[in-house]
Amino acid sequence: MSTDEEQPDEPIDILLVEPNPGDSRLFEENFRDGKLVNTVDIVPDGEEALDFVHQRNEYADRPCPDIVLLEPQLPGKSGIEVLSELKNDPGLSDIPVIVLTSSDAGERIVQSHGIEADSYMQKPLEPGDFVDFVRSIEEFWVAIVQKSTEQPLNDSNRN
Repeated sequence: MSTDEEQPDEPIDILLVEPNPGDSRLFEENFRDGKLVNTVDIVPDGEEALDFVHQRNEYADRPCPDIVLLEPQLPGKSGIEVLSELKNDPGLSDIPVIVLTSSDAGERIVQSHGIEADSYMQKPLEPGDFVDFVRSIEEFWVAIVQKSTEQPLNDSNRN
């Protein structure tokens, strides 16, 4: 296998679940300004997030996301409820979910519900830090893809 095959060449489809229009705008602008090739879809609440991943209603023609960035504080259905549904649905449980927090306390709050995200990342406080933040998401994705291609498909290697 060549090294080109080990790295994902295609853009990844990212679903950002973020109720704050300002943060959503910063994500969009930094993807565009950073000339990052990934696709970002943004929904403002838990109900729309679940519609998107289930590809129903207005999202029926959208691809299922490769990764979900999830703000836990959502109007309506909470981020914790969304995370629970994603991780308990066999058809969706393989989608990596990164919970976006504003502090370490946010991570502990999510974990206190007995549900584990694939990763936790603190949202950047300064607009200039968003490009680095987005690149760290890309690095996380590459690590996930490489890990899944390195491990055999049986359960004997799981911890």
